[in-house]
Amino acid sequence: MISARIAGHPASVGHYIVGGVTGEETREGVTLTNLDQPLFDGAEATKRDLVDYLDAVAGRLVPVLRDRALSVVRVRPGQEPFMQKNLPKYAPSWIARVSVWADSSRRQVTYALGNDRRTLIWFGNQRAVEYHPSLFAGDQVTHLVLDLDPPEGSESFGLAVRAAFLVRQALAEAGLAGAVKTSGAKGVHVFVPVEPGVPVPDLAAATRAIGARAERLDPALATTAFIREDREGKVFIDSTRAGGATVVAAYSPRIRPGVPVSFPVPWPDLDRVTPRDFTLRTAAALVERDDPWAGAMPAPQRLPADLVEEGHTIPVARVQAMHEGKRRARARRDAS
Repeated sequence: MISARIAGHPASVGHYIVGGVTGEETREGVTLTNLDQPLFDGAEATKRDLVDYLDAVAGRLVPVLRDRALSVVRVRPGQEPFMQKNLPKYAPSWIARVSVWADSSRRQVTYALGNDRRTLIWFGNQRAVEYHPSLFAGDQVTHLVLDLDPPEGSESFGLAVRAAFLVRQALAEAGLAGAVKTSGAKGVHVFVPVEPGVPVPDLAAATRAIGARAERLDPALATTAFIREDREGKVFIDSTRAGGATVVAAYSPRIRPGVPVSFPVPWPDLDRVTPRDFTLRTAAALVERDDPWAGAMPAPQRLPADLVEEGHTIPVARVQAMHEGKRRARARRDAS
């Protein structure tokens, strides 16, 4: 257990104020409640374990959240998990925030910024388990991201790892390098830092081109097919994470049995680990002395012109899938 607890009478332990009678604690001025409740079914952890973890890794997690519009996934007792984007009106005024216009809902959305340890502790008390920051820091998009989503099955993570090495090869052939982490679920994320000022359409195009080049290296293993029924049991190289998209942060827990954590892995070790190696109970100790995500991340890179040009010739997957879905629906109606 990371935090100290003293039973029988209120006491101050470092930044913690512990109330033995009420079971409440105060950390960094945040009142924490119901800490010994189960986090969710199958978690094998309590809300206290979540808060303790966020407190312990704040020095690693805050840098990947700082100045990025933050969406969180919360889980309340007896309810299904839900994603929260808009910061609740009852949120403390000291939480940094940013207002963003959302085209999809045609309204302003006020996002929290995970800029300090106190904010993480508050979100932990709100049972926010997952942390999904925007790829924008301020008004600059900072990374090209490939999300590798394997098919269901006992060997799914191993397939995602094999596909990640395809992406690494495609990046290397383009003169680029990236860092890799487990998604915390069954997949893998590859992050490529880019120089400031890249227009979002060019970043999205380059992402599509890398995905297509990786697919061509081993089309029996990997696919960029956006429609699930077209993937034929292959690893989906999701090259749509650009612009306003979010990706679960390095060091974020996931709402999965055992509470795995999205965790950075050195490329040479990627085929030697499993998502179960990094959990709410084990990950904090792995980052006590250094920050493996920051250490693995290359310097920002310029996107090659030919990569961007190639990507602009590739249709946008979501748009193409939407039109194809409508076409197939019409065909089914005609056939019936």
